[in-house]
Amino acid sequence: MLTQGTRPDDLRRGLESILAQTGVTLDVVCVGNGWVPTGLPEGVAAFALPENVGIPAGRNAGVGQVAGEFIFFLDDDASIPSPTFLIDAIELIRSDPRIGLVQPRVVDPTGVTNPRRWTPRIRKGDPRVSSPVFSVWEGAVLLPRAVFDATGGWAAPFFYAHEGIELAWRVWNEGLVTWYAGDLVANHPAIEPTRHSYYFRLNARNRVWLAKRNLPAVLVPIYVGSWTGIQILRWARRPAQLRAWFGGWMAGWREDSGERRPMRWRTVLRMTMAGRPPIV
Repeated sequence: MLTQGTRPDDLRRGLESILAQTGVTLDVVCVGNGWVPTGLPEGVAAFALPENVGIPAGRNAGVGQVAGEFIFFLDDDASIPSPTFLIDAIELIRSDPRIGLVQPRVVDPTGVTNPRRWTPRIRKGDPRVSSPVFSVWEGAVLLPRAVFDATGGWAAPFFYAHEGIELAWRVWNEGLVTWYAGDLVANHPAIEPTRHSYYFRLNARNRVWLAKRNLPAVLVPIYVGSWTGIQILRWARRPAQLRAWFGGWMAGWREDSGERRPMRWRTVLRMTMAGRPPIV
């Protein structure tokens, strides 16, 4: 679990929901992203980063602090209500070796309407229905450690936004499937990502970086172009947001995106046959 220590009650609730898991041996670390973790429940190790390195890099830093066949990432404002959540997710992967990563259905525990974006499909449908997906909500993710290592981990340069798309794509590129499990539940409050001042800029920059880092060269301008058109339509009546978005868009082309690992054309074909060619 990664945290800046700003939500102590939520943090404790999430950690206690992990410690309550049955049927598994746990190795739990709380990574302080620019914060020294204190007041943690017994059985949780603390690991402090001297500064806020961003969400994906902070998650990566925690991986080296734990052992285990499977890795589970949980946001510090999320929790897992079922004490069998972890073993159920593990058994799902073990029963179908094609599955390389599992994201559960996300539910606000207060009963408010859950955001549609938590169901990572173009055609959302019933959120209780499971299916292959091509992006993940990063707040509760489980995958085999071997798969995580093979993908190269979370996209550390991103800092915030779209690292869940890259991880999902890279799981597909390992010949596996990223799976949305509608019968598994994680709790999280229904809050808008636009609350962050840097949302629009990083959303655009990382969209360009996602393409530059992961797509065959010929698909990079097609993917970025399709998303540029979508954003123009989406934010046409909000010029301030659109200006911030295009500022990030330009930064995405100018700035170094880090390691490039283009997916194989076989992966492009598999994703296309599964309903989501990596051009939109």
